Amino acid sequence: MKFKHIYLIPFLAIALASCSEDFTDLNPVSQRNVNGFYLTANDMNTAINAAYKVLQNTGAYNQSYWIMQEMRSDNTDQGPDGTGLGADLTVIDNFSEIATSEIITAAYTDSYLGIARSNIVLDRIEPITMDGALKERIKSEALFLRSLFYYNLAISFGNIPMPLNEPASVSEGGALPQLPASEIYKQITADLIKAEAGLPIKYTTTADIGRATKGAAAALLAKIYLTMGDKTAAIPVLQRIITSYGYSLLPNYANLWGIANKNNAESIFEVQYKGGGTGTGNTFTNAFSPLLRQTTGAYKNRPTVNMMRAYEPGDDRFLKSMDSSYVNAQGVLISSSKNDMRFITKYGKENAFNENDASYNFVVLRYADVLLMLAEALGESEEAYGYINQVRARAKLSPINAATAGTFEDKLLQERRVELAFENHRWADLLRFGKAAEILKAQGKTARLLYLIPQRELDINGSFKQN
Repeated sequence: MKFKHIYLIPFLAIALASCSEDFTDLNPVSQRNVNGFYLTANDMNTAINAAYKVLQNTGAYNQSYWIMQEMRSDNTDQGPDGTGLGADLTVIDNFSEIATSEIITAAYTDSYLGIARSNIVLDRIEPITMDGALKERIKSEALFLRSLFYYNLAISFGNIPMPLNEPASVSEGGALPQLPASEIYKQITADLIKAEAGLPIKYTTTADIGRATKGAAAALLAKIYLTMGDKTAAIPVLQRIITSYGYSLLPNYANLWGIANKNNAESIFEVQYKGGGTGTGNTFTNAFSPLLRQTTGAYKNRPTVNMMRAYEPGDDRFLKSMDSSYVNAQGVLISSSKNDMRFITKYGKENAFNENDASYNFVVLRYADVLLMLAEALGESEEAYGYINQVRARAKLSPINAATAGTFEDKLLQERRVELAFENHRWADLLRFGKAAEILKAQGKTARLLYLIPQRELDINGSFKQN
């Protein structure tokens, strides 16, 4: 992996920003022996890298986020075995998890760990003597990362505390009130506007590839505007990405994926992983692969039959996103069987000899999402269909228009589903389009739109209320 600085996080930086037993990563760094750190530009580079490192954690993109945002939806499920190790996933899949769920608690605590590390950077960097442009860039990276963690928290939990600084004391850190998601979104839109202004369009040194860019901040900003229902504000942001930041659709959908295709021309932001015993490899590659089924008899994130059948005949994305025994050698859907095996293939093949230590990245934001978000912001129009049809043309599908059956929102949501399958967009999309309860009901499930606040947080913070 090229982004070497993010992988080689010194133990000191991790220890300084880690959480205590009492609070969710809101503890003041001032209580630790840090007087000899955060003094130089190199220290701040280490500190911002420590914030990036949290994206790789089990409570973030390595596990909890895809369970909570992809498997929660109608795109994937846990498989037929709901016992043993599969039970923790099954209850999330069927909306029956409890407040002590380790997966949900990990998402909450790791997200706040990333926020705490971002806050450390923002609070400590100002007095340091260093290159002004570098200082502004690191501050902007911290604002982007903090916003990304807050976005994942807000869509999952709704009312959450919002620390924006290092607490001056433990009591201050534990006394932060819950705020509605609308307040979280308002803050992070302001932060992302600043971040976009301070970030580069791209990086010129290999060691910096994978850091946040203007495009990353803008794409997340537009997504927040759409989540807030402010389509008008999203339009110029998305247009700016298209006209000014240099992204493009790759001609072949298959070339988006795989180790050789990391950080490509369509990629806007990826979580960087590097296997090989560095401590920065991913585990989701094995979790999604046939190897897990063959060695344990279990699944973790299996495409649903409904997901499989969402693809139109001839959609080039189908067999480049998933593999299935429902498909014959010609790629034609055949009848299901009790021995079916369905697997996500976007993130590469399993590492048979080095399990849970793969180098495939997790793609968080990419250009096709931007085109589809702009169509969403514009509303039904010839221009909006033009952006949708750019994405469809790459998939070798004919264009659609206002005369095509279905409402504009249904057609757009369908296109987002098959284009962005298994990339952690589906649950947020269902919420944003107001379709979660309806679509999950059709799957025989009663959807709960927000996750329970972890019990440990309720125990610590007596004023917190459960969602």
